[in-house]
Amino acid sequence: MGNKKILITSIPIIIFTALVIVFWFSLGSDPTELPSQRIGKQVPEFRLSNLHNPEEAFTNKDLPNKPFLLNVWATWCVSCHVEHPYLVKFANQYPIPIIGLNYKDVRVDALQYLQKGGDPYLFSIADEDGTMGIDLGVYGAPETFIVDGDGVIHHRYVGVIDERVWNTVILPKMKELDPSLAKVEVTQ
Repeated sequence: MGNKKILITSIPIIIFTALVIVFWFSLGSDPTELPSQRIGKQVPEFRLSNLHNPEEAFTNKDLPNKPFLLNVWATWCVSCHVEHPYLVKFANQYPIPIIGLNYKDVRVDALQYLQKGGDPYLFSIADEDGTMGIDLGVYGAPETFIVDGDGVIHHRYVGVIDERVWNTVILPKMKELDPSLAKVEVTQ
């Protein structure tokens, strides 16, 4: 009976200790830094329709031959609504191409969204069934991939790109990939 009582009273202590250890090790982690199997690899092969013209298809050959951002977005994504004005601003202020990947969305809604809020994208790919998102390892939206001119993914950012993220994460990484951006100043 004594051993059973010790065991029963020890279980909560063991569970509590395990939780403390898990939380302790997760304190230093950045939730926007999700691992990606695509880092250092090419953007996956795709053939998807142009959001603006469904009869026209985009493939990897249409991607810019200079560093660019691949931004995963959707109208159903609340955080994307927060991010969108920043992307419009950055697209107007910086010579950095932004490709839109409209993820699991309704085409009409997406087009109305861009018409109303501005279109920061060089072009938008319609990923209606989410196949490209799956190939990229997308968890949701917004997610942004920094891609070099050869189509190799260098970084993945999960979450809203705002002034702080643009100035401390996106712009410095883009400058590493594109020397022509060296003199570009951070936004205010």
